[in-house]
Amino acid sequence: MSRKMIPERTPMPEQPPEKRRRNFQEVALGYTPEMAQREASRCLQCKKPGCVEGCPVHVPIPEFISHVKEGFFIEACRKIKEVNLMPGVCGRVCPQERQCEAGCLLGKKHEPVAIGRLERFVADWDMKEGGNGMVSAEPSTGKRIAIVGSGPSGLSCAYDLARMGHEVTIFEALHEPGGVLVYGIPEFRLPKAIVAQEIKGLKELGVEIITNAVVGKLIDFEEIMAEFDACFIGTGAGVPRFMGIDGEELNGVYSANEFLTRVNLMRAYDFPEYDTPVKRGSRVAVVGGGNVAMDAVRTALRLGAMEAIIIYRRSMTELPARHEEVGHAVEEGVRFELCSCPVRIMGEDGWVKEIECVRMDLCGIDESGRRRPVPVEGSEFTIAADIVIVAIGTEANPLLLEHIQGLELNKRGYISVDEETGMTNIEGLFAGGDIVTGSATVISAMGAGRKAARAIDGYLKNRVGKRRRGGVRR
Repeated sequence: MSRKMIPERTPMPEQPPEKRRRNFQEVALGYTPEMAQREASRCLQCKKPGCVEGCPVHVPIPEFISHVKEGFFIEACRKIKEVNLMPGVCGRVCPQERQCEAGCLLGKKHEPVAIGRLERFVADWDMKEGGNGMVSAEPSTGKRIAIVGSGPSGLSCAYDLARMGHEVTIFEALHEPGGVLVYGIPEFRLPKAIVAQEIKGLKELGVEIITNAVVGKLIDFEEIMAEFDACFIGTGAGVPRFMGIDGEELNGVYSANEFLTRVNLMRAYDFPEYDTPVKRGSRVAVVGGGNVAMDAVRTALRLGAMEAIIIYRRSMTELPARHEEVGHAVEEGVRFELCSCPVRIMGEDGWVKEIECVRMDLCGIDESGRRRPVPVEGSEFTIAADIVIVAIGTEANPLLLEHIQGLELNKRGYISVDEETGMTNIEGLFAGGDIVTGSATVISAMGAGRKAARAIDGYLKNRVGKRRRGGVRR
């Protein structure tokens, strides 16, 4: 090899923990051009790049990294945007360590190339330079597609369809587009300005976004199906699950969805500048071990909690959250009560006072492939808390689904689709993302949106000269 191999990836500058734990500014500060080019020089430019195979939207990773290495940052962004509208988002929140970076050949002997950090750098550089990395669209086809939901799957589907020349309208129930990107992920991990800027690029392609549009209530679904040539549902899985234990009705018990939506989308952290209040606890217990739990517990710290605690029924080894987010939480002083499971929440005068837990022993392997937690008899203990946040997952929202006559759902209440096309049992109606799979990653939802866009395009081309008949396919 003619050049010297750099085994370690280039570190990303960050706010120090003692400072960032009390502000909502972004934790990771991004690469400089010199850092980005140094990291890009580590790429082996494999002939069969495993990184691309590991990416759900198949970003041409070696090509964009090659542009970064040569200092052609706008060209790098344009290369990514051939398939991905949101490199600034994906570079920040995708679990690259389990996807593209897991397939990096360099990572077999050394640290993998920091693909996510390079993607973020390229997107941020493009935004700073005025957004010249945008790609163009094909001539208009005259076909109209409705997208219900403006989360990752809906935005990705809309982007590809718009680039194919179709007229796309997105219906969003909330007052800002972005779905989980704006209501679920905190500002310190994904600034809302980044989301807004990348959605702006979608609008520049001609996509119309209608907010405060609750399909199934304010807007009749049958009218959408009659007005548009095809429809894609990407409403996510936004209904929170609870534990079903005594005390969950007490004041001070939040679902992670409500807590994060109040703080993120409705800016409750800046009350009364924004008029959405949120209770600021001094001792906050968060139940769960995923990324949402990490977001909630770190948000509680930034709202002023003296103590913020994660209660998780397995060990640190099984913790499903990204290692980076767990590491940041540890650095910021989050307390981890591991191998512990809540059994009841106790209160005083209607407000949370403490949460009773039981210790768990890990025995054998369950259906998820992880060690099975089993309660240890007589091991009950209590944790003082004035807020309890439940972050144990979500379910499909039936608000829209119950208004679609004949729509086939699976036993978990999610939409059943053809795995290859994303089409439901209703002709012309497609779906993808969490409303099909249950809670998953941003990038996997985007991959589902892209797959559906290709299928919708094919469906519309096969229907040239034909009038779509509404109704259920038999």
